[in-house]
Amino acid sequence: MLYYLLYPLHNVIFVFNLFRYITFRAAMAALTSFLISLILGPLIIKTLTRRKIGENIRKEDSAKLYELHSKKQDTPTMGGILILLAILSATLLWSDILNKYIILALFSTVWLGITGFADDYLKHIRKKSKGLTATAKFTSQIVLGLILGTMLFVDPQVSTKLDVPFLKNISLELGIFYILFVILVITGSSNAVNLTDGLDGLAIGIVIMVAIAFSVLSYVSGNIKFSNYLLIPYIPGSGELTVFCASILGAGLGFLWFNCYPASIFMGDVGSLALGGAIGTTALLIKKELLLVIVGGIFVLEALSVILQCASFRLTRKRIFKIAPLHHHFQFLGWPETKVIVRFWIVASLLALLAIVTLKIR
Repeated sequence: MLYYLLYPLHNVIFVFNLFRYITFRAAMAALTSFLISLILGPLIIKTLTRRKIGENIRKEDSAKLYELHSKKQDTPTMGGILILLAILSATLLWSDILNKYIILALFSTVWLGITGFADDYLKHIRKKSKGLTATAKFTSQIVLGLILGTMLFVDPQVSTKLDVPFLKNISLELGIFYILFVILVITGSSNAVNLTDGLDGLAIGIVIMVAIAFSVLSYVSGNIKFSNYLLIPYIPGSGELTVFCASILGAGLGFLWFNCYPASIFMGDVGSLALGGAIGTTALLIKKELLLVIVGGIFVLEALSVILQCASFRLTRKRIFKIAPLHHHFQFLGWPETKVIVRFWIVASLLALLAIVTLKIR
């Protein structure tokens, strides 16, 4: 918005020439979203506490897990509202709001934010312990994936080829099946972040690492000189997603201020589903779909641990892990919560660096 309001004045006021630079607007978006989160955080926490919208630790799910997390009972949740508010505000202020990639990224984020809000509303306000049914959640994610996939498939500027990390001049052509792939990415990424959100600051800390990596990847994908030099697909206009990713980074840092151990607020499904969808959508738009497996490696491992646990128990009546998702398994091994969180952050940061390095290793 500010880009259209202030950049046209650069001939009169030279300083407004800064608005032409994506790097400047991305930095300002990160700072703006951080400040919004930091300033509004206490108000959101107070409001949620007053309305008694708090986390409900269910003893019937796991007695040992209840013992480990009983102190989290009634901690305010649905803090994802704060994250979404910060991301949307900063992105709308500092990005080219008419850019189609920004529109699609915000559309996916808001769609899944509404889905998560409905789930949290049923669980914490209407007191329906299970919230939305699994069928309702998956239907929402699949419909979004179908809409997004169809829009990308019919767009002549969007390729249905998948760029393979570490290999140059090699890609996988999906054709019409690209729509199904988009559905898989959206559903998988949103649920993976949701499953990871089980310890104080764990999910949002990893999201911050992913946002940093995708900020770099978005910038080089939208820059013809860098993309040609690195032999990656050049996607005109996708550089604006750097501003979107920077907004996620700033909002994540601001939220982590309150969500770090011991957490004063949790993001809830309204935050985790939206952030997962935002990450997945960004990967699709900059044609780094397969690289998402690396940059979001922790999210992938968390989701796989649940899938493998369920499959193993149904087929053999035996469990691979003491409990799933994976972060709880390490808690059951005796690791303190803070050790699990920080070590997962370390791995996530290394994976983010590896994802950026793949640009050169081809």
